[in-house]
Amino acid sequence: MHFNPYGGAAAQIAADLINLGDAAGPATFTAIFEDRMTVPAVRDHESIEIIAWTTRLRHVFEADQAARVDLVNALLHDSASKPYISTHDGKAPHLHYVDAQADTVSRVRAYTAGGLAHLVCDAPDRFGVCSREGCETVYVDVSRNGRRRFCSTRCATRVHVADHRNRQASWP
Repeated sequence: MHFNPYGGAAAQIAADLINLGDAAGPATFTAIFEDRMTVPAVRDHESIEIIAWTTRLRHVFEADQAARVDLVNALLHDSASKPYISTHDGKAPHLHYVDAQADTVSRVRAYTAGGLAHLVCDAPDRFGVCSREGCETVYVDVSRNGRRRFCSTRCATRVHVADHRNRQASWP
């Protein structure tokens, strides 16, 4: 499925940040943002703030569709999101959610909150937490059929093999 830049790339960054956990450092964050966002290298104090933000992002992935709206609205409010149309670097007009001069943490907050807002509005059933028991990995479903339930093929295979073995064991 093709998402707009915020519903796709920004929501995927939100998922990537969540999946890093709270042990990620500035270099890891910088690498994630490098090809997908224009921000300077992340500093130590910024990584601490980003980790705190990702805890709030995780709640959106874990919530049911009704609760997601309130959670994302709170993220948008707290990110001081102020959408405007930009045409920088010869690109077609597109939305930005925070001033280009804003600090790194503000930009990450606005970008990920905006991405989740688009996803909640455009494709609310296309993201979540892996369905394999014990797996806490979050995902954004960009598959053609939109039926993703697992974070990876590996988790899906584990569940399907376990189900198969259970059926075989109960076969008369």
